[in-house]
Amino acid sequence: MSLRKYLTSRVFLTQFLIAVSIIAVLGYLFMHWLTFTTNHGNEITVPDLSKLTEEQVEEKLDELDLTYVLLDSLDYRSDYPKYSVVQQDPLPGAKVKEGRKVYIKINSSGFSSVKVPDLIEKTYREAVPTLKALGLEEGTITYIPNLGKDMVLDMRYKGRSIKAGEKVLKSSKIDLVLGDGKASYEEDIANDSIINTSEELPDEQ
Repeated sequence: MSLRKYLTSRVFLTQFLIAVSIIAVLGYLFMHWLTFTTNHGNEITVPDLSKLTEEQVEEKLDELDLTYVLLDSLDYRSDYPKYSVVQQDPLPGAKVKEGRKVYIKINSSGFSSVKVPDLIEKTYREAVPTLKALGLEEGTITYIPNLGKDMVLDMRYKGRSIKAGEKVLKSSKIDLVLGDGKASYEEDIANDSIINTSEELPDEQ
């Protein structure tokens, strides 16, 4: 039988159809296996873990077949409960596969302390950024007669004068006493004497 006749014979066509069917079945089974092993189409939505404790995070992620890794704690934030989640990766709403790790950072237990910077004789514009860089806040601004306009003459915390190097908690408000730029030389000396005298007086109990 010639090749041409064989290729057009019923035997060849039958074998060809059988071979194509086998390949199609094997291809279908392979794709089905691949989909099953990669969890294709079975993605999990990452929940919002914000403000949850570590125990609550573990319980919530266990229900979704996810795990977590605690990276570290961040500086205390008053708008979050102590030891609660402040940051997470992946973010809420992200689609992940089963068993994916969610990385979290938690809030510390309270404000840490910082040293008060030396702002005396610095300008108001210099003082405020310095306070904010250390996690401190600008408090009440008071002006007194002095030749140095907007120059810091005194720093106060909770009603008392404080010196550079004293420790206060982060987020504390530091009140500033500034010069108004209107004093004469004699008034300037008198006001400096008043400030120095107040620093020497013992704190009231």
